[in-house]
Amino acid sequence: MGTLTYDSIVIEFEDRLLAHLQIVIVNKLRRRESFTMSWRDAPEVGDGRSAIWLDPSIPIYFKFDGSRVPAINRDWVEQLADSAASAHGLVVTGEDGELTERPARIGTMTAPVPLGVAARTH
Repeated sequence: MGTLTYDSIVIEFEDRLLAHLQIVIVNKLRRRESFTMSWRDAPEVGDGRSAIWLDPSIPIYFKFDGSRVPAINRDWVEQLADSAASAHGLVVTGEDGELTERPARIGTMTAPVPLGVAARTH
């Protein structure tokens, strides 16, 4: 499982799906386009739906668990890109076009303590 970190929100996706999302997201942000991305949550995180607003001014970080670049399915990339260009925004789907139950975990990134600064205790 890889992670997408966006404005201190950490979202976990399977590496292959994340690689396809990265292509679509980077292409949109490179063109300075803002858009929504939504997905169906897994039962472990409430079994609902989540969405974020992606904007070129906010840093985004893709972290892959595996060291190998997954095989890219051009049809899947095109399907995701078409979704990202729609009024609904980028809806995370599997290769078959069906909604996927992802991510299994959503969290927030805690800010690291800067070097040389001791943690305060109260």
